[in-house]
Amino acid sequence: MGIEETTFHRRGAGASAYVAPALTLLATAIVWELAARYFQIPGWLLPTPSAIGEAMVDWRVELLRHTLVTLYETLMGFGLALAFGVPLAALVTYSPLLQKTIYPLLLALQSVPKVAVAPLLALWIGFGVLPKIVVVFLVCFFPIIVATAAGLSAVPATVMELIRSLSASQYQIFTKIRFPTALPHIFVGSKIAITFAVIGAVIGEFVGSESGLGYVILTSSSQLRTPLAFAALVILTLMSILLYYAVELAEGLCLPWVEKS
Repeated sequence: MGIEETTFHRRGAGASAYVAPALTLLATAIVWELAARYFQIPGWLLPTPSAIGEAMVDWRVELLRHTLVTLYETLMGFGLALAFGVPLAALVTYSPLLQKTIYPLLLALQSVPKVAVAPLLALWIGFGVLPKIVVVFLVCFFPIIVATAAGLSAVPATVMELIRSLSASQYQIFTKIRFPTALPHIFVGSKIAITFAVIGAVIGEFVGSESGLGYVILTSSSQLRTPLAFAALVILTLMSILLYYAVELAEGLCLPWVEKS
């Protein structure tokens, strides 16, 4: 009976975690709709949620096409950042020389505003999809490498002394101790990076593009189609949230032993 009650309470807590935000979002949309109608705010200035919904329905084909472009740029840039960031973090962790030479360069690169880099990438690479992927890569790279390096260095000293006393090789230490310890940190960095990835894709599309949700926002704003611009913003928000929870789902599947608060 005690186990059943505990399971029931956990399911109730899990349901409330989704119900409360949904109700808050619904209440916000209702207040927004009523306030915009009561104060007669022009639609080109601040569209109502119903007008945004109508724009999403009327432009659904175009929005879907542009959404797929932005999603492709986001996933490709994030995947490349993960593929290069984790190995480089391992090299930095094992090599004091690289830690003193490459790490400051990475920090300097992260400090450069990506909005300033995007026009240069468009100049060097062109106005296709590739410069947007590079911007996403640059946005995602630093959180992943920092989180991975911190995780690889988070092994307790007592554990390292024990494994070395057993004459374990560096390969065994990495695969059996360091990398499993770093996995939770890698997923933390990945969850931060995936939300930044969507922002990076939009930044690249703002600079020069003929497709993507960032392009939709620019063109619709210039033509005073504000409901369409807001529709693109809503899709970007949903994309960012869904990608975040996709990474969190992958974390739960890969690390079932990690207890979440």
